[in-house]
Amino acid sequence: MEETEAVESLAALAQSMRLRIFRTLVVAGPEGETPGRIGEALEVPGATLSFHLKELQRAGLVSQERDGRNLIYRADFGQMNDLLGYLTEHCCQGTACEPAPAVCKPPSPAPTRSTPRSKP
Repeated sequence: MEETEAVESLAALAQSMRLRIFRTLVVAGPEGETPGRIGEALEVPGATLSFHLKELQRAGLVSQERDGRNLIYRADFGQMNDLLGYLTEHCCQGTACEPAPAVCKPPSPAPTRSTPRSKP
């Protein structure tokens, strides 16, 4: 990651609502979230949410995909890890840190049940 990319990413996250939106998308994992659900969870009006999502997208921290009539937003874990790597690249004066900096991996999808539940 180049310094200019890091500055853009950090600038996008340096606003409380955008940071809350990004963290919501990180929690949502690879499935992502619709703007309606994000807005409802964070109690933010649609126009405001749209503005912040575009800023996060411009910084490369969030991707957008159309799924039928819905837009799905996802945190870009690769970009997030690149930013974390850039920030910790020379930690501990270039020696191995204990513990080593963590790399975030999106959560695995929840296992599906193959057997039907019994009714009480």
